[in-house]
Formats: sequence, structure tokens, C-alpha cells
Amino acid sequence: MNPSADMPAPVCLDGPDAAPVFSAPWEAQVFAMVVALHSSGLFTWPEWASRLGAAAKRGDGTTDYDAWLAALEGLLVERAVTTPTALASWQRAWDEAARATPHGKPILVKKAPALG
Repeated sequence: MNPSADMPAPVCLDGPDAAPVFSAPWEAQVFAMVVALHSSGLFTWPEWASRLGAAAKRGDGTTDYDAWLAALEGLLVERAVTTPTALASWQRAWDEAARATPHGKPILVKKAPALG
């Protein structure tokens, strides 16, 4: 599969024959958000590990990064960074933008909902 010009190639370790670390850009973005929010002091690594383990155990999503996203959303709500209502608004806005975006083009949410 050749990625489009607008989409970065998956990140690989140990050369071109290695499996991708991230299969989609959003996975890398969730990873980066977790690292940045930890660095800002929002949570500790033990707190993150506990939350991620619980999300994985519940079977949140179909990929490991679906569990990462569920764990991150849970922490953001728990720490009052956002609300479940705001997250649902963002999901609706994202879904609408995705449906309106031609295949291969970046998805842009033009009217961003409030965070909380």
C-alpha cells in the first residue's frame, strides 16, 4: 500500500521490513498527547498504566490505540479537562467532517466545539 501524498508513511523501527509502530496518523497523535499530558503533570505513569490496563481489559475498541484513546478520554474527564458531553460533541463534529472530506484529504473540523 502506498500512502497518499497528504498522509505520512507509517513509522517503522529497525528498517523498511519492520512492522509499523503506528498504523494510522491518529494513533501517533494519541501517543503524543499522552506523552505531552504526562509531561505537563496531568497524570503519572502508574496512573496511566492503571487506566490503560482497565481500558484494555474492558475491550475498548478494536486496536491497542482504541484502548489508549478510551483511557485518555477517561483521564481527561476525571481531571475535569473536559466533559463527556464535550467529548460527544467533538466526536459528532469529527464524524461530520470525515463524511464531508474526500478520500485521501486531511479531515478538518471547521466548527470546533468547546472542550468542556
